[in-house]
Amino acid sequence: MSKNKQFVTAIADINENFPQWYTDVILKTKLVDYGPVKGTMVIRPYGYAIWENIQNELNKRFKKSGAENAYFPMLIPASYLTKEAEHVEGFAPEVAVVTHAGGKELDEALIIRPTSETIICDMFAKWMESYRDLPIVINQWANVMRWEKTTRPFLRTSEFLWQEGHTVHATSEEAEAKTQQMLEIYKEFAENCLAIPVFTGKKTEKEKFAGAVATYGMEAMMLDGKSLQAGTSHYLGQNFAKAFNMKFLDKDGELKYGWSSSWGVSTRLIGAIIMAHGDQRGLVLPPVVAPIQVVIVPIAMHKEGVLDKANELKKAFEDAGIRVTLDSRDETPGWKFNEWEMKGVPVRIEVGPRDIENGKMLAMRRDTLEKIELALGDTNAVKTLLDDVQVGLLEKSRKARDSRVKWAETLDEIFDAVEGKNFVKAPWCGCRECEDKIKERAAATSRVMTDDSVEGKTCAVCGKKAEKVVLYARAY
Repeated sequence: MSKNKQFVTAIADINENFPQWYTDVILKTKLVDYGPVKGTMVIRPYGYAIWENIQNELNKRFKKSGAENAYFPMLIPASYLTKEAEHVEGFAPEVAVVTHAGGKELDEALIIRPTSETIICDMFAKWMESYRDLPIVINQWANVMRWEKTTRPFLRTSEFLWQEGHTVHATSEEAEAKTQQMLEIYKEFAENCLAIPVFTGKKTEKEKFAGAVATYGMEAMMLDGKSLQAGTSHYLGQNFAKAFNMKFLDKDGELKYGWSSSWGVSTRLIGAIIMAHGDQRGLVLPPVVAPIQVVIVPIAMHKEGVLDKANELKKAFEDAGIRVTLDSRDETPGWKFNEWEMKGVPVRIEVGPRDIENGKMLAMRRDTLEKIELALGDTNAVKTLLDDVQVGLLEKSRKARDSRVKWAETLDEIFDAVEGKNFVKAPWCGCRECEDKIKERAAATSRVMTDDSVEGKTCAVCGKKAEKVVLYARAY
């Protein structure tokens, strides 16, 4: 990320220059600012409030699934990373290394965590003695560092925030079940909290996590037709258990290696919200994670009783559990409307002298820009409206996405589909070479394998018998 001036007077056309529109929106709405180190971002209060709401929603789900929150050091001995060969090879280009501290060169270099499997598995090995200690299901909210060459706020930065869950189990079946359970939790969260429909499925060998036996992904379509990997869940088998001597005494009296999983989502989800729901007016935030769900804009607020009634409404909404703000700044209503529409607040309430006299208030939905007259102070009606916005956003996104998922039988058809800003499903023989040819020809990568039938189908690239149907897309 270059250190540009942070004064955006107007946002780019969403249809003509989507990448610039994205950058303009996040700067104008003060979600982030650029950090002094290339590739880093400062998450400003409005942006961080979205992350806090994401954390709150996910924490409920994680804890219900049996996970406990903990925290592990960000500095990892370099030797730890080399214990799992595939893991170190996968992350080597991205790691940042500390070689000096306290004015002296360190005896052993330290890695700033790109992910925490190594250090957490080392601790698990200390904590597990018998089958009675299992399973261990730990989650941490943390920052990680991956030295990216090309960066964009939220989507790909050198340092970002995330959660990473790590587990160890007595059997492979339990570890695989946990991997699948967390993927389903992510999917439910994405759809019901972020209002983003997602495809989930197993990744190909080429696309799996370094050190995993199998990786499962969650892919979301953005407004420009590109895919965003919104979350992953990894079945690690015994790869890390053997590397870090994670053994336990089983019921039969034998020492055995544990079976593990890991899973994570990051602040990339904020980028997903922006690019899945935004429009030419700016952000469109789902009510569940919006920092402000309702903004009250008093009309002719200097007239007697208007501001008092607006404050009364604010308190009533707060008491009803609605996140609300009252805009009593000395600006015109039109200026305020534009400001809050740009910031994506789901519902705007207007109240003026005539509204008070008639016992009414005017509500506007940010998603459809529809205006609805409600009874003055009817908090239940406002809650229902917020629910309608949440459901409406998901339905709109699902309908738009499904209309842009194409089927392809040949390499040319794959190319044409992704050129048209679509996702494409195509039969695949399972050969890495065919997967590479699709990337070379269409600049598209395999996102996840689907459950579509391959009966009677042949590979879109080589014509051999198809083993799986794969979802392909250009991706962030």
